[in-house]
Amino acid sequence: MNITYRRGGPEDAAELDRIFDTVFCDTFGHLYRAEDLNEFLTSFGIEDWRAQLQDPRFAVQIAEAGGRAAGFAKIGPLKLPIENERPAVLLDQLYVLKEHHGAGIARDLMDWVFDEARRRCAEDIYLTVFIDNHRARRFYDRFGFEPVGRYDFMVGKHVDEDVIMRKAL
Repeated sequence: MNITYRRGGPEDAAELDRIFDTVFCDTFGHLYRAEDLNEFLTSFGIEDWRAQLQDPRFAVQIAEAGGRAAGFAKIGPLKLPIENERPAVLLDQLYVLKEHHGAGIARDLMDWVFDEARRRCAEDIYLTVFIDNHRARRFYDRFGFEPVGRYDFMVGKHVDEDVIMRKAL
């Protein structure tokens, strides 16, 4: 299947929200009480996506397979509890629908993240990843991200331990 890439815009808000919810639930949904998962998923919706897609501090790259969105990467301003003296961006999300795993989409999206971060004159890229998400950790390790701290990631009232990772550009 032919994979194409394009920049996301406000008109993509509903589709990005759908992909985010689908991938999050497929990957982590079994870990949470229904009310915590629902609170988390409804805390950021289509209007929030639209606002970020109109905000120049954020950028989203969408992967499409057969003309349908298959995944995306989103970068934005650094908002983690970490001291950083150099220009930096946050890789806020990199999500690929399960049926497209193994197609090289995540790798291509990560290449875009590096290019976009450099275009923004960032010297560091940060991200957080759930401590037990071993597949994602291996992926980020391959790209040279290193653990630099921990982060409490809230899903409703449930606290997950995330690892803060950094890559110097």
